[in-house]
Parts: sequence; C-alpha cells; structure tokens
Amino acid sequence: MEREVKVRGLLVDPTTNSPIVLLKDVGSEAMLPIWVGPYEANSIASEIEKTAPQRPMTHDLLRNVINQLGGTVQRVAVTELRDNTFFAVVEILINENLVLLDARPSDAIALALRCDCPIFIREEVLESSKIEETPRIMEDDDDFDEEVDWPEEIDDVSDYKM
Repeated sequence: MEREVKVRGLLVDPTTNSPIVLLKDVGSEAMLPIWVGPYEANSIASEIEKTAPQRPMTHDLLRNVINQLGGTVQRVAVTELRDNTFFAVVEILINENLVLLDARPSDAIALALRCDCPIFIREEVLESSKIEETPRIMEDDDDFDEEVDWPEEIDDVSDYKM
C-alpha cells in the first residue's frame, strides 16, 4: 500500500548543513525528511519557486526527452529504505506501455514537480522513517534536548528558500 505525499518544504539540517526535502502525507500529519544533495535541492527549489533557468537543467532535459518521445510521467514513488538509503521509481507511460525507471528520490521528486504528477511513498517506508509534528535532534548522550525549528503549516511552498 502507498500513501500520497506533497513537498512540504526544503530545509537545511542544522547539524550537517545538508539540504532536506520534507514530504508530508496528505492523509495525516506524518512527514518524511529525505536528505538530498545540494544540486538536487537547488533543482527542487527552482521548480518550487518557478524560476526558469536560461538553459534547461538536467531535470528539465529529462522531462523534455520523455515528452519528445511521446511519454508522460504518471507518478513517482519512494519504494524502499535500505541501509539508510531511500530508493524510488519513476513511472512513465509510453505508447500504452508502463516503463519503471530506478531513481534517487531527489531526482524523482524534482521530475515529479516539473511534470506535475503525484508523489507516493510505500506505507512501510513512511512508517519506518516518519516524523510527527515536532522532530528533535538526538545528541550524543541519546537525550532529546534541542528542538528543530521545522516550518509551520504552509499553503505555498514557494515561500521557502534554502
């Protein structure tokens, strides 16, 4: 079983200074943070903010290739968490054939935003990795003592900057 999620925002991990894309389950308060690379975060942010690059970036190129070949991205799904690494697939319909492409979640999310298609997460992945409303940073002594400043409920993720 899968759950649909929406991009809730882009954040920076205060401990590692790494970008995080925050996905929120549309049917509950559960959120899934996925640490991504800076280039992928920039690609996601540029699409959220609707800033058009002068020349097509990698995810724009991929969308254009799919479209030129007569395909449409139907949806993307985060399918697995193995050894602290998330896995995803991109589902493309070409000539009535469904093609599944292995992808990093960050690339799948960036493509989904460009193609305006839904994003899903397998329920077991969400359940094993989700956070509820107020996440905390775990310190070396395994005590939770520093709250992370996660964003409040938002209607328009384009307000968030990295």
